[in-house]
Amino acid sequence: MTTKQTKGDVKDRALARQGVDHIEWAARDMPVLRLIRERFGKEKPLKGLRLSACLHVTTETANLAITLKEGGADVTLCASNPLSTQDDTAAALVAEYGIATYAIKGEDNETYYRHIRAALEQAPHMTMDDGADLVTVLHSERQDLLGNVIGGTEETTTGVIRLKALAQEGKLKYPIVAVNDADTKHFFDNRYGTGQSTLDGVTRATNILWAGRKVVVAGYGWCGRGVAMRAKGMGAHVIVTEVDPIRALEAVMDGYQAMPMMEAARIGDVFITTTGNVHVIDAPHLKVMKDGAILANSGHFNVEINIPALESMAETHRKVREFVEEYALEDGRKLYLLGEGRLINLAAAEGHPSSVMDMSFANQALSAEYLAREARRLAPGVYPVPRELDQEIGRLKLISMGVGIDTLTAEQQKYLASWESGT
Repeated sequence: MTTKQTKGDVKDRALARQGVDHIEWAARDMPVLRLIRERFGKEKPLKGLRLSACLHVTTETANLAITLKEGGADVTLCASNPLSTQDDTAAALVAEYGIATYAIKGEDNETYYRHIRAALEQAPHMTMDDGADLVTVLHSERQDLLGNVIGGTEETTTGVIRLKALAQEGKLKYPIVAVNDADTKHFFDNRYGTGQSTLDGVTRATNILWAGRKVVVAGYGWCGRGVAMRAKGMGAHVIVTEVDPIRALEAVMDGYQAMPMMEAARIGDVFITTTGNVHVIDAPHLKVMKDGAILANSGHFNVEINIPALESMAETHRKVREFVEEYALEDGRKLYLLGEGRLINLAAAEGHPSSVMDMSFANQALSAEYLAREARRLAPGVYPVPRELDQEIGRLKLISMGVGIDTLTAEQQKYLASWESGT
């Protein structure tokens, strides 16, 4: 730790001691990242690199930032969502760990982008993003800094979609590793992390009983799968809406109802969006929803629910609980929007459990190390996490859990590599 004055913009540095306690508590459940941190401390694979990260400022992210610093990086951190910051964590990073942090829970849009610009002021060699806002600002407003950047990483499905679009237009100026697409990220973080933390966020905001509710999950990607699975486990009747026929078929085979959102809107009690797309719940859906319907989003941006349409339909609008806004419509119905339509698992709860973020952030740390070594050989584009890194993280996680697995014998390896063996 350090007591020196570190740059940053946080709510209250006096919260730092509490933040340290919470960061250390999270670290207890992040054994893979701890092993990487210990090695980074000895080898310093990121020595001399300036790294700007735009991530959810939580206790788990703090442990990643500390690991990167141990590896020799000069780390600057800003928030990737206005409502996801844990203020005590941000204070601890600045006051106790010497990591410049720009993040305040509830910051307005202007402050949010001011913080992103502040994170770029150090002229980074590497970026680490969660939703691609940092990369977007860098490519649109601060192209003068692009010459310094050797590579970057991206944490989310939404961000990877944006980056691939940027690359397809020939505008992406450096290589970025799609951490989101690693098996040890999306199979676990997106499914088990999002599933549990989304229900946690809705429960904390509303204190509803899930059993017997009709829960509509928009999107059946890995996040949607996780939310549906956890809602079903709590006794809810789950309905899935999809545009992809294969995913819709999978949802049906998994035991859920699948139907268009227009049909689901008429019968749903709780709506949770997980698509990464815009206006998945739109004005026509809002017009037919039942009185008392609850609307929540677990996609990265607050665009999945058409909030302007909801506001235009409402006669009055008031806050009835922390993170719960009541919209009273002209026909007497009341609809309830949670967490301003932002990521409900981080707006109203604490995000994913530390044990699942352990693998996601191990991917981030090892991908940063990989880029420090290999980025100058890579053309601009979006790249997968190298398979060997993904498998190493899975191996380390199993070891930390006390689980052993088999290895292939020489005979088995030869058989799998041969075309000659048959019936």
